[in-house]
Amino acid sequence: MSDAPTLPARQFHGLAIPEPGPYVVDTSHSELTFSVRHMMVSKVRGRFSDVEGTITFAEDPLDSSVEITIAVASIDTGTPDRDAHLTSPDFFDAATFPALTFRSTGVRDLKEDSFTLEGDLTVRDVTRPVSFTATYNGMGRNPWGAPVVGFEGRLELDREEFGLTWNQALETGGVLVGKVATIDIALEATPRA
Repeated sequence: MSDAPTLPARQFHGLAIPEPGPYVVDTSHSELTFSVRHMMVSKVRGRFSDVEGTITFAEDPLDSSVEITIAVASIDTGTPDRDAHLTSPDFFDAATFPALTFRSTGVRDLKEDSFTLEGDLTVRDVTRPVSFTATYNGMGRNPWGAPVVGFEGRLELDREEFGLTWNQALETGGVLVGKVATIDIALEATPRA
């Protein structure tokens, strides 16, 4: 018989989920990556390394919520000059708008371990509603004994709808930077101490 403590979990539609309460995003084990079409023929990929937030599990799991803050200055595409341009007023304008934020407004369409997450995304000074499919990866316990939960999601955005309109025409036709950004999110969270 194991002496390992049981997880503070409850059952919901056949899934083990946390008891009600706040979980804090573990920045060192979470990731937000993106890709955007470049010169019409390839993609530039990058990541934001500073992602913080809180996932609050409600009594009714479908009333749960999430708030995420992403530090614009943590953008990394592997090219310092490009990162400097992305944080300039041409794009994110990190000096004026240092963070991107997401605040959920609802959870719907639960199907096994996936659901639609709706919320308000703010980029620069523009806030727009977004929705995307997310997956609950389950819960476990980390090496220090704390419960952990994991989620993944993907969304596609028209960057121009958020005021990111800088571009450059190409001599061969088309533009330097694509309009659509694909964003992949992987979050790990532990209970707030």
